[in-house]
Amino acid sequence: MNNAVIVDVVRTPSGKGKPGGSLSSVHPAELLATVLRELVARNDIDAAVIDDVIAGCVSQGGEQAINIARTAVLAAGFPESVPATTIDRQCGSSQQAAQFAAQAIMSGTSDVVIAAGVESMSRVPMFSSAMGQDPNVAPLRHRYPDGLVSQGIAAELLAARWKLDRETLDEYAARSHRLATTVAAEQAAGQLIPVDVVEDGVSRTVRTDETVRPATTAERLGALAPVFRNDALAARFPEITWSITAGNSSPLTDGASAALIMTEQKAATLGLRPRARFHSFAVTGSDALLMLDGVIPATAKVLQRAGLSIDDIDAYEVNEAFAPVPLLWQRHFGADPDKLNPAGGAIALGHPLGASGGRLLASLLTHLEATGGRYGLQTMCEGGGMANATIIERL
Repeated sequence: MNNAVIVDVVRTPSGKGKPGGSLSSVHPAELLATVLRELVARNDIDAAVIDDVIAGCVSQGGEQAINIARTAVLAAGFPESVPATTIDRQCGSSQQAAQFAAQAIMSGTSDVVIAAGVESMSRVPMFSSAMGQDPNVAPLRHRYPDGLVSQGIAAELLAARWKLDRETLDEYAARSHRLATTVAAEQAAGQLIPVDVVEDGVSRTVRTDETVRPATTAERLGALAPVFRNDALAARFPEITWSITAGNSSPLTDGASAALIMTEQKAATLGLRPRARFHSFAVTGSDALLMLDGVIPATAKVLQRAGLSIDDIDAYEVNEAFAPVPLLWQRHFGADPDKLNPAGGAIALGHPLGASGGRLLASLLTHLEATGGRYGLQTMCEGGGMANATIIERL
């Protein structure tokens, strides 16, 4: 079996996912094309050698419809011979894209694949592609007669059941901004791709993450009101303490990411140095109501497959969709908190849904290289009760 190696991984800055955000004037296909174009250019390869482009995108409607991966490939100027497909595993879409890409490399069916992702939450709002559907569609009502809930309510349920109080959540959120302001900023040079923006005839270049707030403190976060409470849900779930706010959740975000993945032999032929290899993968389903705790069985599964313990891992990227997720993960595994999201996470760096898996991979690989670590683990909770987990090994 071939080793699947990571030659490079890049991402755009994170823009606020609302009108007026730093990337909101950029069409999502152009946002994705920007990272594809730069990935090829900075590694000095002919795009014609790419066997496939697999891109994650969650809201596949409006400007992100009709296979945005293929649109972006053509917009990037790649040869028409380069195919592309768009996939949706909710928040883990670009992590799943990397897994599919690596599996194609390992099986020998492809030599070079780009795994990518994009989400413009300012131009294609979350849930806008659902056309009025909700999680409680008719085919599910017999199985979940009381109804499923939004991810925000799932986060509230997990905080209550794991006894994570408001102060703990806000302290963790403030930590994310603090680390993003220091560690992530120091490590950004190798992964961030500037994006040229034209607004009202004026050109400018976006170079930094717009979602990071350096002045954030737990005390300031403590003044924010919970955002998901309503009377009906309060009556249904009396155990909820209503602790999830805009401050301890990931913000709506625009962004794109892309990773260049190939066989070791192809990298040698092209004169490229692999930075890491994919070691192990796992994907699991989990409780569709709690939804966000799938990171626990996914991590257990990938560690078992890898023959490693949590203490063998040098850094963990656990997506900060909501603060309870990495905190309950860390508590369950007894993991070293200093290794957890060591450059900050999605609460500060943003969560552009379909692109977030690539952003985590970029952060993880960059941190391993900066610290000399060997193994890194990333995992993401996903809508509907799923999670992906991946272990990479720095080379």
